[in-house]
Amino acid sequence: MAEQNHDTAEFMKSKLVQDFTKDIRQYNLGPLWEAIPALMHKSPEPHAQAYLWKGSLLQKKLGEAATIFTPDRGGERRAIYLQNPGLDYRQPWGWASTTQTLYVAMQLLQPGEVAPSHRHSQNALRFITKGEGAYSIVQGERIYMEEGDFLITPKDLWHGHAHEGTKPMIWTDVLDIPTIYALGGTFFENYPEKIQLPEVPDNYGSQRYAAGMLRPISDRKPSIAPLGSYKWEHTEKAIESLSKFDPDPFEGYAVEFINPSNGQTANPTIAAWVQKLPKGFHTKAQRHTNSSVHQVYKGSGYSIVNGVRFDWEEGDFLAVPNWAWVEHVAAEDTYFFTVNDLPIMEKFDLERQEAYDKNNGYQEVTGEFKPFLP
Repeated sequence: MAEQNHDTAEFMKSKLVQDFTKDIRQYNLGPLWEAIPALMHKSPEPHAQAYLWKGSLLQKKLGEAATIFTPDRGGERRAIYLQNPGLDYRQPWGWASTTQTLYVAMQLLQPGEVAPSHRHSQNALRFITKGEGAYSIVQGERIYMEEGDFLITPKDLWHGHAHEGTKPMIWTDVLDIPTIYALGGTFFENYPEKIQLPEVPDNYGSQRYAAGMLRPISDRKPSIAPLGSYKWEHTEKAIESLSKFDPDPFEGYAVEFINPSNGQTANPTIAAWVQKLPKGFHTKAQRHTNSSVHQVYKGSGYSIVNGVRFDWEEGDFLAVPNWAWVEHVAAEDTYFFTVNDLPIMEKFDLERQEAYDKNNGYQEVTGEFKPFLP
């Protein structure tokens, strides 16, 4: 077999093959015999890299951006996105990509500012990090933001933001921009006026779901966003209730945001959950086809991704590429806000998971990530 493979390799280097390959390329035709090794991997080989962005740097740069850009000058949104270094930002397919499928950014809205309403074919979600007094208006519903809240804006819904408070408002944006761009399905439209006006009572969805996931009987018919805001008090209560039991060895204590009218993920293409890792808890290593981004909402500790240690603290973001071994260790009680492209992988029937079967399920540390700081 080795001799046969050697003969094949030598043949592929021959002048006959090279001349023929060059000949067909001039007609915009491609040689499958060259493409197979690059395209048909035995397992996923993502271009995205495991990477850590420091929250302190993001906060600093958002503050600097506030002195330069406003929603009326320099763009509708004052947001800085996390660009994965393994994806070429100079190329459309790698631009604005935190993983190969997801875009993650931090957005800042100052008191008195208005971010105009628009809509697009990308799904969006938000996790509120700091501040109070600002709201999103989604399809005519004003949703007031509080720290720890999770908000959704599925595709094609009008949405804008305004700030009536006195302190800066900061939140995390997650969209499926790279996925929609790659599929050729990008659409965008500005609202006719600067910002949509209310059409229903403020916090309408949260009031209808005041008891958490007990749904109004009228919502038995599935809809895309019956609940636009998931309050931190419900999330925290659900996690603390889970904490009475043994943690999941791979995820700790985790609760997922779902659409109460159909039981599916709150956003059609992006899964999101909050997970608690108790002080000293060490998850077992696993890998899965979906890629993920972990925001450290509270706490500190470290993760090991493919043998490399990433130390993190409150405010940091960790990108984990698809099919990368990952495990987490909490130095103190830690809360992650986690997003991933699991719904996309499930829709294409590509999702696979594996547990690490060496060293009792824990990786050996072979390196340490050093964050880039000025």
